[in-house]
Amino acid sequence: MPKLNALVAGSTGYIGVQLIKLLVKHKYINIKYLCGNSSVGKHVKFYDKSLSKYKLPKILKFNKKLLKDVHVIFTALPNGEAQDISKHLSKNHTLIDLAADFRLEKASDYLKWYKQKHRATNLIKKSIYLLPEINRKEIKKYNIISCPGCYPTSILLPLFPLFKKNLIKFNNIIIDSKSGYSGAGRGVHKKYKDKNLYESLSAYGVGFHRHNSEIDQMLRKFTKKKFQFSFTPHLSPMFRGILSTIYVDLENNISQTKVLKTLNSFYKNESFVKILKSDSLLSTNEVINTNNCYISVCKSKYSNKIIILSAIDNLIKGGAGQAVQNLNNKFNFPEKTGLKWENL
Repeated sequence: MPKLNALVAGSTGYIGVQLIKLLVKHKYINIKYLCGNSSVGKHVKFYDKSLSKYKLPKILKFNKKLLKDVHVIFTALPNGEAQDISKHLSKNHTLIDLAADFRLEKASDYLKWYKQKHRATNLIKKSIYLLPEINRKEIKKYNIISCPGCYPTSILLPLFPLFKKNLIKFNNIIIDSKSGYSGAGRGVHKKYKDKNLYESLSAYGVGFHRHNSEIDQMLRKFTKKKFQFSFTPHLSPMFRGILSTIYVDLENNISQTKVLKTLNSFYKNESFVKILKSDSLLSTNEVINTNNCYISVCKSKYSNKIIILSAIDNLIKGGAGQAVQNLNNKFNFPEKTGLKWENL
């Protein structure tokens, strides 16, 4: 099978570099172009020494002429920039966006949450928000694929089946998520230089973090009931990983065992979601450098409540790995291609 030519735009951020590290080992992908803004003319090995052993192109400034030679465009850019690139796509291109440019189904919601007008509103309906374990069957219809945010990935995977089966009450869901600082991008070091980033836990976006929008949007697809959730993210003094702790009230006559059976049944054929035994403790170390999501269902001291733990690597399952997973599903490659643990 001939390789697909790929362009990576935003190739020097934490997510972009992680994506390149996956794609260089993907047997069906040839990295044709790497693009950036402030890094033009540099080698990507400057940002990660492990890439020194690969023959990779120097970083270029994106221009639409580059698209003539590529099949797949990955965008790991500041919000808004993938919208500009999307205007130059032909029907033979597939764009896989790792930012938020096509996550929301309404341009008005994008303006509300991202404080900028959407610059490709005519393409919103031609794109799809794609969390593979939930809606991979729809991927063939679309050439613009939006990868979920890192926090929503860790939250939606455990909650989707419970919403779908009406196992939990929808009026008091509390979500506490902690992420490694890589989730805030390379600029985090400058932003937090006076706040002891490496030895401090910091809450941010309290009540109004942008990822509220996609969590709300996706859960609404599975229930007509009104629901409420509170989501608070935190930056932790670690480089990578997310641990989300989700507190929910059970519906009448629903037990912890029933929840666990439902999750096991829903994900029994999934390669990257692992449901642990009841009351298993969970740490980010168990998923670092993998495309896995580990989920644990724990009892509460109250019989009508449970506590769900969900862990992912924000740069892989919450970013670059999920993009590769979507690539594989789009082009009928085996879903694990380039994502086996020993390759990451």
